[in-house]
Parts: sequence; C-alpha cells; structure tokens
Amino acid sequence: MAKKGSKDGSVDTARSAAPFVPETTSLRALDAAAHGCRGCDLYKTATQVVFGAGPKRARVMFIGEQPGDQEDRQGEPFVGPAGAMLDKALEAAGIPRRDVYVTNAVKHFKWEPRGKRRIHKKPRMSEIKACRPWLEAELRAIHPEVIVLLGATAAQSVMGAQFKLMANRGKVIRGEMGRVVATIHPSAVLRAPDPAGRRAAYASLVADLKVVAKALH
Repeated sequence: MAKKGSKDGSVDTARSAAPFVPETTSLRALDAAAHGCRGCDLYKTATQVVFGAGPKRARVMFIGEQPGDQEDRQGEPFVGPAGAMLDKALEAAGIPRRDVYVTNAVKHFKWEPRGKRRIHKKPRMSEIKACRPWLEAELRAIHPEVIVLLGATAAQSVMGAQFKLMANRGKVIRGEMGRVVATIHPSAVLRAPDPAGRRAAYASLVADLKVVAKALH
C-alpha cells in the first residue's frame, strides 16, 4: 500500500483492489474473490459486494456507477427500478438480454442515512480508482464487442475525468478498452421531474442503445 504526500502536507493512503484480484479469466472465481476485497472502505457499510452478472461470451458490457439499495440487499447488479428500466430499453432497442453483461465501476453500495432510508451517495474518484482492477479483470474475461457506459461517473471512470457525457453520448468511440458508447444511466429516466421528461429521457436512452445494436451488426 503506497503512501503519498498531499498538497497540505498530510499523508494520503493510496488504496487499490489489485492485491485482491486473482489472475484468472473465470468470472466465478473473480466473483468469489471480490467478496473478500478490502481495497477501499466501502465494504464496511455495504451489505455485500455486488459483482457483475451475465454470460462469459456477452457481446456487450454495460457499466454503471455503483449498486443501488436493492442491488446491495440482493447481491445482484441492476435488479432494482433502474435495472427494470434498462431491460425495457434493451428490448426496445433490439439488444437480446442474453448478449449482455452488466456491472458497475464500484462494486459496493455507497450511501448515507435519511430517516429509515439509505440514499445513494456518489463515490469519490479515489474509490472508483481503487475498484478499477475488478473492472479490468471483467473486461479481460469477457472481451465484449462494445462497452456501454451508463451515466457520467461510469463514463469518466473509463474515459477520463474530462469526458463530457452529453457532448459524446450516442457515439461509437474507439477507446483503450475497445469500442465504447456512452449514454445516460437508466435511473436518470426515473428521476425526470414529470411524465414528459421521463418519456423524452427514455426515448433518448433507447436511441443511444440502437447505436449499440447497429454497432453489433
């Protein structure tokens, strides 16, 4: 574990999941190992790790920000309301669910209490970087034809902090990891303030996913 000085003279501890990631392309082995990850402190307040899910031969990998409340409780990615919205959009775009692997840039749910509810809290860049070795291991295991980045956090975790989601969404971009398409997170559809906003957000999500479908063909 490396230590480095910060600008104010204090010492920061650089954390990483790398020591916990086995050298394997077995998704089952990676999933099992992830449950013992202590690469950052998010495991302390999460119910459990939420690793990726989908077939080893998936043609498309979808990367979100982090698990939500329902994912944290069930231990599976994209099983909450945002997951249902993604499934609906995939069907509308003509992307078979059997061709899809879903995961997140961060594998533990980061939250803060609000009454009896657990409210999503955006992960810090240090936490995203700490978890990146797991994402890289998933990419090595699957070799997807197209990577879809859901939301700004996921997009910046892969493409860099300067990446502008709304300026680049719906485009096939050649990145270090292969062909990439960025779009909004399905939760953005659910957060739209009114029915008209939700319809517009959903239509734009489906339009971006149709770009993915076309790239696969």
